[in-house]
Amino acid sequence: MSDEDQGWLARLRKGLAKTRAGLVGLFAGARIDEALFEELEAALVAADTGVPAAKVLLQRVQARLGRREEATSETVRTALRDELAALLAPSEGTLVVPEQRPCVVMVVGVNGSGKTTTIGKLARWFAQRHYKVLLAAGDTFRAAAREQLQIWGQRNGVEVISQASGDPAAVVFDAVSAARARSVDVLIADTAGRLPTQLHLMEELKRIKRAIAKGLPDAPHEVLLVVDGTNGQNALTQVRAFDQAIGLTGLIVTKLDGTAKGGVIAALAREPRERPLPILFVGIGEQPQDLQPFSARQFADALVGV
Repeated sequence: MSDEDQGWLARLRKGLAKTRAGLVGLFAGARIDEALFEELEAALVAADTGVPAAKVLLQRVQARLGRREEATSETVRTALRDELAALLAPSEGTLVVPEQRPCVVMVVGVNGSGKTTTIGKLARWFAQRHYKVLLAAGDTFRAAAREQLQIWGQRNGVEVISQASGDPAAVVFDAVSAARARSVDVLIADTAGRLPTQLHLMEELKRIKRAIAKGLPDAPHEVLLVVDGTNGQNALTQVRAFDQAIGLTGLIVTKLDGTAKGGVIAALAREPRERPLPILFVGIGEQPQDLQPFSARQFADALVGV
């Protein structure tokens, strides 16, 4: 493991401390009996993995251990880590920039999910990989969002297309035109936060998506939902609603450092769907480097590893 990976794993473990505490504390001097597994299931549910994911995990752990009487708290913990990694693995995703440029990434989410900050960190991530990035300030309702995006743009040497007011679909359409004219590699479009129950605002998202496609056929290439990890199981409702409205391609889970509900990652991985939505990034803090690509193995190590 590289020094960079080790550093991220240490920060991830620290960020997941509140969720981790409810799980790993059960292994200290524990007897390996049915009571332990009942406590583990309760702890997983309390961490917002959801009952289906908790039951599947522990069934797999018990099947892995079999009837070995020599099972110890360490072997149970290792089995839980490995089975959690296996459960999450199908949700791993990679944000790939296609050869046809610009790649347009549309970012959506509810109010307060950390969407604009996440876009700033994403811009940094792309810029570090030598992509030419442009940001579109499609949140025309909140002046602070435009200012916040401008600050991130200045930090990363990234230009921002914005208007003081006006129609968000028009702003994003103009940004697509600018991205094409300036040979930009990646255009990231911000949108105003909204609740799934605000049907007129969900319709507006559809209009923004159509405006992007009008400016560039086959775009947006990615439609990402920023999920606030502190929302726990409520995140599932958001995922379903946004996916139904505009067809999500991936998730970014933020604020995992501020909650004991980090198990929601497992709930998202078990969300009934033809295939789980890819979890592309996870965020565990305010610093630019605190948003990193999601790794099932790293997450499982950080949550229940020794």
